[in-house]
Amino acid sequence: MEASTGASGPAAAEVVWERYAQPRRWPGWAPQIRRVETAAARIAPGVTGTVRGPFGLPVRFVVTAVDEVARRWAWDARVGPVRLHLRHGVDRDGPGTRTWLTARGPAPVLMAYLPLARFALHRLVR
Repeated sequence: MEASTGASGPAAAEVVWERYAQPRRWPGWAPQIRRVETAAARIAPGVTGTVRGPFGLPVRFVVTAVDEVARRWAWDARVGPVRLHLRHGVDRDGPGTRTWLTARGPAPVLMAYLPLARFALHRLVR
């Protein structure tokens, strides 16, 4: 299944992009992420790591694409046999920003994840 969500807010597109581009900053706006373990200071194709959620569950990831100019990136996240492919974008929206997420994976996982992601995206653009 594939599903999308998004959010608009007052933060400048450049600020929002930097919040995405630096994995150490993800826990600051995504409450479902407690910490990120990666050697990379910035997302780039091939960057790998682990995201830890509220119960310490390890979610392994690999960044599959990054376009800094267009402010687009994609990654694959895996927990055991469950894999999600996530694409993100940041667009100017008047004086603020619109950010979006399109995710592909098993329907039950997406239905549980998308409300959390929507909440995080609203925090991202604040």
